[in-house]
Amino acid sequence: MRPSYSLIPASLAVALSTLSPMTMAASQANSAEKESDQRSSLVQQNDSALAQEWGLSSQEYQRYRTLMQGSRGVYSPGLDPLTALGIEAQSDAERRRYAELQVRAEAQRVQKELAYEQAYQEAWKRLYPNLQPIQVGGGNAPLASPTVRGSGRLAVFVTDSCAACTERVQALQNAGQPFDLYLIGSQGDDAQIRHWALLAGIDPAKVRARQITLNHDGGRWVQLGLGGELPAVVREVNGQWLRQ
Repeated sequence: MRPSYSLIPASLAVALSTLSPMTMAASQANSAEKESDQRSSLVQQNDSALAQEWGLSSQEYQRYRTLMQGSRGVYSPGLDPLTALGIEAQSDAERRRYAELQVRAEAQRVQKELAYEQAYQEAWKRLYPNLQPIQVGGGNAPLASPTVRGSGRLAVFVTDSCAACTERVQALQNAGQPFDLYLIGSQGDDAQIRHWALLAGIDPAKVRARQITLNHDGGRWVQLGLGGELPAVVREVNGQWLRQ
């Protein structure tokens, strides 16, 4: 008797015979669609978390994304959601809301940075109790100060009633140069620094876009120890503050 070999079960052979090219293509399409849906769901979850972090709704955060894909993203790349939505607000009520959200966000940011600065000072005293945190080189050597850290941008130190300060700031602004401005002697008075910026012709849109920041000096200029006449345009380079 000739032996019988059954390589493929009959039920499997029937199943395979029903898998036409169109069926296989449809199966692959369904798989790709499921993967796309999963990716879309992850993006939505991420956007929802980011929106919540900024105090925005999912719809507002989506509008921010759309804005940054257009001309606003070209004019102000890297702009945060509150500033972008505030600049492109569609009503006065919207503009006020985003301004209030940003004020709260800025207050929280400053509190965190001050808390870290306090921790930094305490760590310095604990780890290097016999070493001064500000070390000034002799002669005209630039200052290296771990307590005054730069942002990588120009820092501009000015005083009130200084025509040369106004001229230098206007020249930097007209050249499109981002910078952080510090008003010496402002005593923490926000109204005074806003008044100075108004008289100096600083564009409010550039302030809102963070291309120019307005800051109280708070003793920074003295800490730098560079001396010389004002205005002073300086930048931190490899831990050293240099005049530009």
